Formats: sequence, structure tokens, C-alpha cells
Amino acid sequence: MRLRALLETEALGLRLLGGEEELDRTVRGVMTTDLRDPSRYLSGGELVLTGLAWRRNSADSEPFVRILASAGVAGLAAGEAELGDIPDDLVSACLRNRLPLFAVNEDVAFATITEYVVRQVSGERAGDLAAVVDRHRRLMTSGPAGGGPDVVLDLLTTDLDLRAWVLSPTGRQIAGAGEPLTPGVCATLASEHLAAVRTGRRGPHRISLQGITYSLFPIRGHGRAPGAVTRDVRESVLSDWLLAVEADAGDWPAERLDLLQGVTQLIAVERDRRDAARTVRRRLAQEVLELVQTGAPPAEIAARLRVAAPVLLPGLGAAPHWQVVVARVDWDNGDIAGGPVAQSLLEEILVDPSLSGPEPSDRIAVAHAGDEAIALVPLPALPGEPGEEKGPDAALHADELLATVREPLAAGLADDGRLTLGVSAAVHSAEGLRGALEEARHARRVAAARPGRVCAAGHHELASHVLLLPFVPDDVRRAFTARLLDPLRDYDRRHRAELIPTLEAFLDCDGSWTRCATRLHLHVNTLRYRVGRIEQLTARDLSRLEDKLDFFLALRMS
Repeated sequence: MRLRALLETEALGLRLLGGEEELDRTVRGVMTTDLRDPSRYLSGGELVLTGLAWRRNSADSEPFVRILASAGVAGLAAGEAELGDIPDDLVSACLRNRLPLFAVNEDVAFATITEYVVRQVSGERAGDLAAVVDRHRRLMTSGPAGGGPDVVLDLLTTDLDLRAWVLSPTGRQIAGAGEPLTPGVCATLASEHLAAVRTGRRGPHRISLQGITYSLFPIRGHGRAPGAVTRDVRESVLSDWLLAVEADAGDWPAERLDLLQGVTQLIAVERDRRDAARTVRRRLAQEVLELVQTGAPPAEIAARLRVAAPVLLPGLGAAPHWQVVVARVDWDNGDIAGGPVAQSLLEEILVDPSLSGPEPSDRIAVAHAGDEAIALVPLPALPGEPGEEKGPDAALHADELLATVREPLAAGLADDGRLTLGVSAAVHSAEGLRGALEEARHARRVAAARPGRVCAAGHHELASHVLLLPFVPDDVRRAFTARLLDPLRDYDRRHRAELIPTLEAFLDCDGSWTRCATRLHLHVNTLRYRVGRIEQLTARDLSRLEDKLDFFLALRMS
């Protein structure tokens, strides 16, 4: 907006005292100050409002005005509430420095002028940004990407002073303007968004974290418009991105909300483009897994793996080791296919941020059939001497895969969905791939037998009692644990004797009195008293291997 427009707005009560030839200057903001030197807070183009508290005598006007002129401010508006008429020395200083000077009527609050200027400037910026967004959208939809989400977020920052980030449903930061969000904040924002979507609340969703308010906008993928409705929200809730804006959108005008919806549509174009880029990897996975499951000769499977490796590990040649990850999404309502959702989740969970490039890169191929998704993960070898056999680098571990994504995924699954995941050991040949697939499937079944909305199990758990415990019938489990542990729980409840923690520590220390006493910070005699009480209450002998094993299993099943 121009200074002339302010002068022509009667409600602002401005009176021009000098600088008529400068009224076409552009106003980019407003600042109220009574500092003698406000230069550190000026960036140029401001209308400066002052109550003249900085002026002690006539000699103060020239330095003050010179500072404003050097900073490139658009104009100065001085209030008449304190001193009445504006001093002549200030008028003369403004004329010498070619700085437009306005008098503000004592009946007009500075807040009124500030609100008017901010509203006008923001509206103009929003209009300019909307045109840029529309142009950028046409470029992206008709040709190569126009720079990705980061370019759009930079526009929000430079034109609307809005900091924003694009997050995946697991809380991974995909793009951002400004400092990256911490992983904890990302996970909480994603969780809040997914929970709001599952309960049917309309966006944008607002949340306050650490004194900062964020507004969350859904980014609808697969060509769906913001208002489009899928057959069931569960089909898309765990695959759509979200836009987190550091602002409270609760009182935004409709024009600004429409602008942000346009931004989400623009980012959705990039979302769909990245999803389409996974088509080749998905097809490779489907081909390899069909060969594995139909019993094709190992040589034929190995040939397909040699084709897949350069696509998944560009520049590194063939992958000496492979892992298989199996995931399944189950809904209480069996009418919804969980396979596509599980495929999308595996592709997101297995994104490797350690790989070089402008963004986290995929190094996996995922296929799906029914409610199950299967990922083929290549593992480069550890560096070593030529010809020396080395193990796989960065092998996947079940617990680590879900460590940072469990909270958001649980919110998206809500009360009617489950994600279970199994991870195989690494294999170094096509012959081992079929065994790895079965191993991952068995591990997933172990995870499915556990409580919780998001569970995983690894191959190492298939060679221990952990494999057997989940398949013990519930009534048998309850009877077995009750007979051994209920007397101890009742005693602890009445006497606060901590017999259960003592039993756990004693077994964990392999029956070593000294190590267990040290761990519990007890005297050995006190430990012997507690163990004796456990034996008395249960009629068991903790020096016998059979009784130790029974207690161990009871604790694991409880």
C-alpha cells in the first residue's frame, strides 16, 4: 500500500505536515517506538509511529529523523496526545531528510493505525502469493517439478511471515521453512492430526506445544481435492501428508484459509509425483516375490535381484545381502483392504534418512497382496579388503523401526486398527530369500499375538521361548500365572514387600545372591529373607531349575 492511501483514509485521522512529494512510497509494515535509536528493529518500508517520549529538547529531532531516513522507513507519524502540536524542529528535520511526517489526532489510537496497515499489507501479500501459488501449480502439473514443497514453504515465509513444515503421517519432516522441528514435536503434531482425522473433526486442527500454536492442514494425495471424501477415511489417513503452520488459524479470514488450501493442493502434486516414482520399485518387488513364492529356480531369482539392486542402491552395484520385512494392517471392519495401507506405511517407515541427496531416499521395494505388504530391503556390505567376506551394513531391527513412529501410527489406527510387523535375518543369496520371507511372516505372527496397536518382532525371537508363549491359550496362561504370582501380588499389596520385583531381579541375575543384592541395593540377608518368603508363599524352591523356569515363564506371560 502507499502512504497516500493512509492520508486519504479519514478514519485514521492523519494530517500531513511535510513530504507531499514522497506520498507514493510503499508501506510494507508498521512499528511503534519511543526509542532514541530504533535502527536495530527497522528493515525498511515501515510507517513509524511515535509518542515523542524520546524528545527531550529540540536538538534530539535531527539525530532521530536521520536514523529513520537511513533505515529507509516509508514515513513518520507523531502523536499529539502528549505534547499537543508537533514541534517545529521535528517538522524541519523531516523536511531536510525528505521523510514524510504525519500528525496523529489525539482521538486516534496507534493500535487503530497498526491494525489497518497490517490488514492492508497482509491482504496485498496474500493476493500476490496466491498468484504465485497458482502459477507454480500450473508449472508443476504440466511439466517438471517446480522445486518441490520447500519452494512453496519459502513463499509462505517471505510473503506472509508464516513458518511451515510438511510432515509425513509417521512424523518425518519432509520439507520445512526455517529451523527443523524436533522429532518429538513432529511426532506429537502427526499424532494430533491423525487423531483429529479419525474422529472426523474438520481441519485445520490446532494444537499448542511449548507455548507455540500450530495449525494443521491435511494434504490430500492421489489427486483428491481438499473437500473430497473417500469411501472410508481409514483408506488414506495413514498415507496422506500434513502441513503444519506456526500460527493460530482459528480467526483467519476465508481468503487466507483458501490460500493455504491452495498451498496444500500444490504440495499434493509433489506427493503424488513421489508416489508415482515408487512404481518401478513396487513392480520389481512384485516380480521377485512371485518368483520366490512359486518356487522358481534360484538362478532366475538371482537374475531379478541383479536387476533390482542397481535401482535400489544406485552406484553400488549388486547388494550382497537382503532382508525381508512383512507388515499387515487389520481393521475390525474386514471390508477394508489393509494391503495398500500396509504398503504405504512400510514405504514410509523404511525411508532411510542416512542416504545422501537433497531428501531422504527410498532403498526398498514393497509389494502387497491382500492385507499383507512385503518389503525387499537391500543391504550394502561393510567396507573391507577386496575379496574379504563382510557382513551386511545397517541391518534392520524390529524395535528400532517402530521406535519413533509408534505414537503417530497408534493415533491413526485408533481403536479399530492394528499394525503388526516382522523382520527376517539378512540373507546373502537368492536361495535364502524364501526362508527369509517365511521367517519374517512367522515373526509377524509373534508380533500379532502381543497386545497393542503397533507391534513388531524380529527373527531372533523365533529361536527362543518367545515364539511359544504367544500361542498358549489365554485361559491356560491366566491359570498358570495366577497360581504362581497371585500369592506374591497379594502379599505385596498388603505389606509393600516388593516380592515381584525381587523375583524378577533374582532370575535376571541367574540366581546370584551378590549381584542381585547389589542391583536392588539390599543386604544379602534381606534378599535371602525375601526369597524365602517367595518360596513359602508359592511352595516352590528357587534353587531348582524347574521352579526357576516356571517363575520365568509366568513373569513373561503376565
